[in-house]
Amino acid sequence: MKKWIKRYRVFLFVLLFMIVLTILNRQLGFKAFTITGNSIREMLLVIPPIFILLGLLDIWVPRETMIKYMGEGSGLKGILLAIFIGSAAAGPLYGAFPVAAVLLKKGVKFTNLLIFIGAWSTTKVPMFLFEMAALGNRFAITRLLIDIPGIIIIAFILSKIMSKKEIETIYENAKKLD
Repeated sequence: MKKWIKRYRVFLFVLLFMIVLTILNRQLGFKAFTITGNSIREMLLVIPPIFILLGLLDIWVPRETMIKYMGEGSGLKGILLAIFIGSAAAGPLYGAFPVAAVLLKKGVKFTNLLIFIGAWSTTKVPMFLFEMAALGNRFAITRLLIDIPGIIIIAFILSKIMSKKEIETIYENAKKLD
């Protein structure tokens, strides 16, 4: 029981806070519970398909293939593939992290992983199409042309300033997720 409480202490604290909030301000508390419920429902609709696709990726794509196309020495091919996969992805950013863990287990280069996460968060095709319709072609294309080099530059800077030990720890933690 003590281990369970320690593991879920943040959740329990937030739940207790929301209960106290509801007691103090009923309307605000109910609004907070409604928003939380909607977020949980959204996650339950998004996460299962992502995990199904991850299972298929894990089984269908051999580690050697992933290393060849996105691992160390993949060069421009790995960068372009990371951008393409991240841009083609659907769903909120929290869906990128389980995918990132599988990519790490498959031997994807750390820089390409960062590019993938950056592309998922900023260059998704549905978002680009929405921007073209709502904000105009000029804005959407300009933003995309600024974002892509920015993502690549940030990924390279991050991979250079992080120590080898930190990156190895990230890879080791991803392998433990089985």
